[in-house]
Amino acid sequence: MTDLLAPATDRAEAPSAAGSPRPRRRGPGLRTALEVLFFVGPALALFGFFVVWPIVKAVQFSVYRWKGFGPLDDFVGLRNYVSVLQNEVFTDALLHNLTIVVFSILIQLPLGLAVALLLNRRMPGQGLLRTVIFVPYVLAEVIAGVVWFQLLQPQYGVIDGLLSAVGLEGPEEGWLGTPELALPAVIVVLTWKYLGLAVILFLAGLQGVPEELYEAAEIDGASWWQVQRRITIPLLGPTLRTWAFLSMIGSLQVFDMVWILTGGGPANATTTMATFLINEGTKRQNYGIAAAASVVLFVVALIMALAYQRFILRRDTLDADVPKGASR
Repeated sequence: MTDLLAPATDRAEAPSAAGSPRPRRRGPGLRTALEVLFFVGPALALFGFFVVWPIVKAVQFSVYRWKGFGPLDDFVGLRNYVSVLQNEVFTDALLHNLTIVVFSILIQLPLGLAVALLLNRRMPGQGLLRTVIFVPYVLAEVIAGVVWFQLLQPQYGVIDGLLSAVGLEGPEEGWLGTPELALPAVIVVLTWKYLGLAVILFLAGLQGVPEELYEAAEIDGASWWQVQRRITIPLLGPTLRTWAFLSMIGSLQVFDMVWILTGGGPANATTTMATFLINEGTKRQNYGIAAAASVVLFVVALIMALAYQRFILRRDTLDADVPKGASR
């Protein structure tokens, strides 16, 4: 009874029957904060210096008319962006990038998947074949571009020589000199160059498919095609979607291979957004226009990446969050 009549403060401060009062939980201490800062700080500093700061400077340059020297004193606002978006060469370059995105996925996806399924089976020389497929990807773009530039030379190139041997003739201006054929030729070279990445990623994804599923399907009498359609491809879905994302971003930023093969020509038939801003910046000294083009390229890539994450890659995250046996 006396305990009930005691002040509330006394009751709160009195030790519990089980022992001493529980200590209050404290947030992360100074030591933990310093540890986090020690490990994360260098990465954040590098990211800020090499990513965030260049983006900020590009946005700053894009609102000035600047020739690359002297102070930034000729402020033009958004006129550089208007000039870029109204430039037919840039709009064609954007269309070329989107064309490369579409055909890279439409060609490399089925071809890479077919090669990966073939190389995933036990056969003589399997390791050698995997190496041969992956070598073009690790080859430097400059070397690959120079090699293909020589192969596609009109009349004296190896490709035209092979066609002449079977009674055919290549285009008079060459594969890279004919406007109608230059972009398809570049897409073929890009496919040869980056197909190895798709194959290696798909092979890695195939290693995660349980063998028990194949054995159960074989017992049930499923054909090879039914096994691939019902088991392999669905379980390989996250890998396929991740590769398509990487291919899309790379196709939007493609520069070096196009620059070596055609320089954006002939008649701007293979110009990409990257080659456009390089031409405007380094050749014509229009660094404000080039900066505006780079910002537009960044925004286009960012929008496509966010849309892809939101509508395609998000399903993989949702599937990972759902417990086994639960339904959404």
